Amino acid sequence: MSYVGYKSPSSIGYDISLEDEILFLRNEMMRTFQEEQSFTSDLVIEISCKLDLKINEYMKLYGMECRV
Repeated sequence: MSYVGYKSPSSIGYDISLEDEILFLRNEMMRTFQEEQSFTSDLVIEISCKLDLKINEYMKLYGMECRV
């Protein structure tokens, strides 16, 4: 699922760090939530899923484990 207004930094030709991409997705998720006024909107959920994947990638890269 993808929506017209969303483009990740890497999809538009920027070479950014994983940390920057996580920050970008977090900010994009918060901005979208404010526009949609819902944590359960499809757009917010899509960005949240992408953010989760990037956070997991970061944790694997730096040897961290999620201990829930």
